[in-house]
Amino acid sequence: MAIKVHGDRSLKTLRGLATRPTPSKVREAIFNIWQGKVAGANWLDLCTGSGAMGAEALLRRAACVIGVELSGAACRVIQQNWQAIAQPDQIHKVYKGDAIKILPKLKSYQFDLVYFDPPYQSDLYEPVLGTISDLLSAEAIVAAEHNRMRTLPDRIGGLCVSDRRSYGQTAITFYQRLPECEQ
Repeated sequence: MAIKVHGDRSLKTLRGLATRPTPSKVREAIFNIWQGKVAGANWLDLCTGSGAMGAEALLRRAACVIGVELSGAACRVIQQNWQAIAQPDQIHKVYKGDAIKILPKLKSYQFDLVYFDPPYQSDLYEPVLGTISDLLSAEAIVAAEHNRMRTLPDRIGGLCVSDRRSYGQTAITFYQRLPECEQ
């Protein structure tokens, strides 16, 4: 399967259904919502999958793109794709492992934009959302992709829902660090 990203660039992908790429309609919507925020941002791509979201962020001039993916084979393909796309001044790295275990290792970063897309039936949503706020800049936005039939909490770990959008069977819940969440 070929995935096309910003500027009609093709990405290598794994065969089969081992990784579920974010639908192009959803990718386009996210980057339309975040236009003007990606260039120069530190981007975290949790449960990176195909790496398409991080690739889009690199193509749109994110300063730093960090991915976390459980599949070693996917990590190798993602790193190849990102290496081919990245400009010399852009930082990019893919960590292989469980998101919950990798997050504490990322404390040296402050992320501005986070895209979190675990397998829809996983138990990662609450643990990740509950612990990620220490890695976020003051104005950071977290977008959690999920099945539209699943409702994510309004407040969790110092984050509050700032928006919810649906695109067919896919939903995105946006979180921010807002003062009322700190109470």
